[in-house]
Parts: sequence; C-alpha cells; structure tokens
Amino acid sequence: MLSSAPTSSVMEVARLGVVGAGQMGLGIALVAALKARIPVLVADSSQVSLDKALKFADKLLEKDVSKNRISKEAADEARSHLSTTTNMEELSDVGFVIEAVPEIPELKYSIFSNLAQICPPHAILATNTSSISITRIAASTTKDAKDLSAASRVVATHFMNPVPVQKGVEIISGLQTSELTVRSALRFVERMGKIPSVSSDSPGFLANRILMPYINEAVICLETGVGRKEDIDNIMRNGTNVPMGPLQLADFIGIDTCLAIMKVLYEETGDSKYRPAVMLRKMVDAGWLGKKSGKGFYEY
Repeated sequence: MLSSAPTSSVMEVARLGVVGAGQMGLGIALVAALKARIPVLVADSSQVSLDKALKFADKLLEKDVSKNRISKEAADEARSHLSTTTNMEELSDVGFVIEAVPEIPELKYSIFSNLAQICPPHAILATNTSSISITRIAASTTKDAKDLSAASRVVATHFMNPVPVQKGVEIISGLQTSELTVRSALRFVERMGKIPSVSSDSPGFLANRILMPYINEAVICLETGVGRKEDIDNIMRNGTNVPMGPLQLADFIGIDTCLAIMKVLYEETGDSKYRPAVMLRKMVDAGWLGKKSGKGFYEY
C-alpha cells in the first residue's frame, strides 16, 4: 500500500515486497522489517529457499539480541513483520517491491514484466541489480515504448553485501524513471537506516565501476605471478586500511558475480581495460565460486 505525502512529495511505503530469498533478498527484507518496521512479503519460487531464509533471519536476530545490539522485543517485532510466499501474485497489494535475484538479464526482464501486471499502479518497482541497465529493465514492463505507466516507476536500489552491515545504497534511475520514483526510493532506503548515493544508468554504476576493475586487476596480478594471494591481500589491507583484500572480497561477493559484472562492463563499454581476467572464467568453470561454494581463492 502506497499513499501520497504532498508535504514531502514522496510516496510513503506501508508494505514491502521482496523477490528472491537469497542472501541479498533476505538481508533487504530483514533490515526493512527491523528499521522501517513495516510488513515485508518475500517471494521466491523455492519453498526450500524461503524456509532457509527465515531460519537465517532467526539466527541473525538472535545474534543481535545476544550482543545487545537490539532488544528481544525489537527482534520479535521484526520477525513478526516477515512473511513468505511462492506465489508472486500475492505481491498485488505491496507499495514498493525490490527484486533481488541473480544477475541474469532475461530473468530480471521476465520478473519486471510480471510485476508490472501484478503490483498496484502506484507501486515502486525496484531492482537490486549491480550492473544491468535500468533503462532496459524498465522497458521490459511494457510492449509500447510510449507507455510509461509502469516504466516510470522502475528504479534501482543497489544494496551492498551484507545488507544488515553495509550502510551504502546506490539509487539509479533509467531513462524512463520519474523524479517522484527517485525521491520515493531515496526516502525509503533512508527509513531503512541506509545512506544513499545517486548514480546515472551507466555500466557498473558507481560502486562496481570502481570496485570490480580493482578486484579484476588483483586477479591478473595473481595469475601473472606478480604476487601470491596472501601478499596481494595483505598489502591492500595493511597499506590502504581496507577491511579485507581484493581476493578475499571476491570470495565473499562470489566469483561468478564478479565475472558477470566484468562481462557487462567489457561488453557495454567495449573498453579493453574491463576485460575479465582469465582466471575468473576458469574458476567459475571449476565451480570455485568463493565462500558460498566452500572454495574460491581461499577455502571455507
């Protein structure tokens, strides 16, 4: 449910929908329930994934209570706000929906085509994409390029991983996105306790346009023998005061995700400086995807 707030010229969100029950989707849902204190419906085609997500939410809330970060009452309230479904049609009464599925363009286009039909005509349709064109995602909501009724409500809210910890969120508008949609997205992520930055719809946006070439160059240094993985990570941790080195960070992000984003940067800009490292491709072929698979540049 979304209601207009004339004094601030934004749409205030009363109920959130999240599509995708993976690490990012669950993180977004949990923070919205805890900080914005609104009902959140998480939709996923897999009941197993939904059950796993709720168990992880319970674990995170219990950890926060044990460390006195939040009260038991706040944790119970947040948990009561979370519900799940395997039927996307149940998103028909949400005022804001955030898609958080893997970086597969056709999958996202299909989801947004459906959301445009399912969600109320005033609902904000947001994507958590880290690299795919917002303009192209918005275009998937209609077959008539002149029809902006849904496309104008499409925006990116690119949360950083892990969502409960990282404060930053990129807000990216497509060619069709309205100013009201952008303002409403900015307002909502602020309600979630996040600090937004605005980016134009350019390959990689801001965060990954800067971060991924850094990681990719570290991989090239490793594969060409410039340094060992430990030395590469150590010099960046101890020399630039980052919390983890680029190779360890790649493991936490997901080697497949890093490769996918570098491919987008390379293909959409045509600039050779974004060519993915050969080792990234080989690791994905081997199934060495980082922390989530138990093996990447390091073992977990």
